[in-house]
Amino acid sequence: MMSDPSKSMSFFERHLTLWVGLCILAGIGLGKLAPDLAKTLDGMAIFVNGAPVVSIPIAICLFFMMYPIMVKIDFSEVVKAGRSPKPVLLTLIVNWGLKPFTMLGIATLFLGGIFKDLIPGTEIVKDGTEVELYRSYIAGAILLGIAPCTAMVLVWSHLAKGNQGLTLVMVAINSLTMLFLYGLLGGWLLGVNQMPVPWQALLLSVGVYVALPLAAGYYSRVWIIKTKGIDWFTRKFLHLLTPVSIIALLATLVLLFSFKGETIMANPLTILWIAIPLSIQTLLIFGITYVLAKWLKFSYEDAAPSAMIGASNHFEVAIATAVMLFGLSSGAALATVVGVLIEVPLMLFLVRVCRRTRGWFGN
Repeated sequence: MMSDPSKSMSFFERHLTLWVGLCILAGIGLGKLAPDLAKTLDGMAIFVNGAPVVSIPIAICLFFMMYPIMVKIDFSEVVKAGRSPKPVLLTLIVNWGLKPFTMLGIATLFLGGIFKDLIPGTEIVKDGTEVELYRSYIAGAILLGIAPCTAMVLVWSHLAKGNQGLTLVMVAINSLTMLFLYGLLGGWLLGVNQMPVPWQALLLSVGVYVALPLAAGYYSRVWIIKTKGIDWFTRKFLHLLTPVSIIALLATLVLLFSFKGETIMANPLTILWIAIPLSIQTLLIFGITYVLAKWLKFSYEDAAPSAMIGASNHFEVAIATAVMLFGLSSGAALATVVGVLIEVPLMLFLVRVCRRTRGWFGN
């Protein structure tokens, strides 16, 4: 009998969906009890040319979301990727050549078409532009679609009994690729969606939320291993960091929902309308990559993480960018949070799919 893969996860990871749900309720309650708190915190920002660009409280939370992810990456393994080039190439092609465009198409079909009449109204985004609310939700979906592969993939790969070494390499390569392509693709696709594109803020978000924790993770990892040893780093330091990323994420979510409470209560099905295209996108990208891995004659150990890397989203970066570009109260920020809400149950489902179909690969 197949064991429940979720039992191999940490307490925080296993119940992430529950925590997100509680944060929604806590945030809505906070918004009712202290409606000016989120506005005050969002006003504590770094200003460029008189405009708030980086919210300091959110930047602090998001740094602690990202740093535990980046410090796990051993970039010395990247140079060894040439030993298994096909899985790396497949994930790069799917993640950056296919996934952003299927996300735009699916989000536009549902949020800008099928569900459009169920998402009435407009909002004022951070630069003062008035946009239709459905376009703001599509923008959040776009930011998720161009942010593949959080370090949580290491958990999914472990649960699916995939190749952990290759998974680590692909996480590292996708993180590096994000430095160069996230801003370019994001600006282009947001423009296609007729959203304002503050290029300065978009590129700054890549620097603040990807490059900074990436550099901090790399140098602190080297220093800690040199002074304390790899065993202490793995067994002690990473163990202490395990809940930090999720706690920082949950704190950010409380702030986000404290500002979105009225919108959600006025239209409580909003989260469902957003979740449907995001879920379809996740399943579609997984299916395409998994089938291609089979066609390319990958081993199961390489195929499983290859498919799950594309299916998962780097929601930390997406949330950070949505907040920076459009504001804490934006529909785009809400849409990225829905990505967190559906991530764990969907990925656990896909872990089970992988484990049940292992025989397809003949190994």
